[in-house]
Amino acid sequence: MRTIDLTPLYRSVVGFDRLADLLDSASSEAASGYPPYNIERTGENTYRIEIAVAGFKADDLALEVKENLLTVQGRKGATDEAKRYLHRGLAERSFERRFQLADFVVVQDAQLANGLLSVSLKRELPEALKPRRIEIGTPAPSAKESTLIEGEKAA
Repeated sequence: MRTIDLTPLYRSVVGFDRLADLLDSASSEAASGYPPYNIERTGENTYRIEIAVAGFKADDLALEVKENLLTVQGRKGATDEAKRYLHRGLAERSFERRFQLADFVVVQDAQLANGLLSVSLKRELPEALKPRRIEIGTPAPSAKESTLIEGEKAA
C-alpha cells in the first residue's frame, strides 16, 4: 500500500489544514472496506448514501451528524454460541463509517430496507448564497432629449 506524507503541505500552506486532514483521514480509512457502500447523486442538490448492513436491525444502527461529519455505527450484540456454522460468510461485526459532508449539506432521513441503510442528503444553500438575477435598468430620458426626439418625429 502506498502512503502519502502530507508534512510538506502542512509547512507550506496556511488555512488549508482542514483539506489536508480530509486527505489524511481518507487515506487511512481506505484500508477498511467493511461495510461496503455507494454514494449516489440523485438530483442537482440531493444525494444518497447506501450502506450494506445485512444482519443488522434498526436498533443495532446509529447515525449522528456533528460539525459536517456523518457517523454511521453498527453494533451487534452477543452472538448465540449455540449455533454451529459449517461456513460463516456473513460478516456481522460492529463497524463505524464516517462521511465528511460539505457545508450546507443536511441529512433528510434514513431508511433500512432489504439489508441496505439509505441515508438521504440535501444541499440547502441559504438565500444569501443563492445566485439572484439583477435587473438592468435604463435611465429615463431627460426633458430636453424627449422634446428633441418628439420634434424629429414630427418633421
